[in-house]
Amino acid sequence: MRVGDKEFRTVWMEHDLVKMIHQPLLPHQFKIYVSKNYQETANAIKNMVVRGAPAIGATGAFGMAQAALQFRGTDKAKFDAYMENVYQTLASTRPTAYELFHAMGIVRKEIRNAPLVKEAQQTAVQKAQEYANESVENCRKIGEFGERLIRKNSNILTHCNAGALACVDYGTALAPIRIAHQNNKNIHVWVDETRPRNQGSKLTAWELQNERIPHHIIADNAAGLFMQKKEVDIVIVGADRIATNGDTANKIGTYEKAVLAKENKIPFYVAAPLATVDFNCKSGSDIPIEERNAMEVQHMSGWNEGKWVRVRIAPEESPARNPAFDVTPARYITGIITEKGVLKPSQLKKWNRFK
Repeated sequence: MRVGDKEFRTVWMEHDLVKMIHQPLLPHQFKIYVSKNYQETANAIKNMVVRGAPAIGATGAFGMAQAALQFRGTDKAKFDAYMENVYQTLASTRPTAYELFHAMGIVRKEIRNAPLVKEAQQTAVQKAQEYANESVENCRKIGEFGERLIRKNSNILTHCNAGALACVDYGTALAPIRIAHQNNKNIHVWVDETRPRNQGSKLTAWELQNERIPHHIIADNAAGLFMQKKEVDIVIVGADRIATNGDTANKIGTYEKAVLAKENKIPFYVAAPLATVDFNCKSGSDIPIEERNAMEVQHMSGWNEGKWVRVRIAPEESPARNPAFDVTPARYITGIITEKGVLKPSQLKKWNRFK
């Protein structure tokens, strides 16, 4: 993605350092977070310095490679035990986003097969970088396939952030929007604020502003009104995990947008690479749903005099619940935009053998 006069990926690796755009500081500050070891990388995932399923997957793979490089010794058995602990540490950070497990699983398998520690270290770096590069290419293809679904003069609704910040580059839901804008389709985007972490108003709006794509931020509960008024032509969202039957987990609030879209006869698309599909999950009921700290609901954050401040908005005695995701049943999904084309939810099963 372009920031000022430079191009950045969301996450990358230099030597044994994992670097990433520090997303909690956006849109008011742009800084690069430098992780010096796999524990810091794990904390960056858990604390959402980096977020979004494809970006989390690449970060997990880089974290594995980082840890491999920092191992001292030549005993392969000790190396394998050490790397298993690294895997478990990184895997414990975010339970819902499937690409984290998919990406790290690829690295883990390859380093286990390497006979020597040095070879395993080189393989870990190679496979992590290959995964990140492939993720970028997949998102580019998602953009090309998805752009064909967007008509000229369309109003597009999106939820949360599924742009370049949620991936290594390009994005998933925002990739078709970027290309439609580049092709002069005169589009406009409704940006759900996405409480409680406001990834829409903070991150998606920031990306669209950088690209000079016309947009308005709206409260989450305003989307239905704009649908009812015929001011939404298509809905495109991302995904954190997709079950074999097409049920899709995405940021909390996605399910209600899908129901509203169906009621108002508006096409509802999920944009995600096939790496997001968990073929061990038969349906959405098998997808684990992360629940985050209630403080995110009880408080709001704002930018004041050059720093973020947190203000409590709920009564001190009132408890809160904070599920981070919900599951949209496949019956509400018009299609899933993948790097292989636009698939019906029922078509996912045949791609299992290609993963």
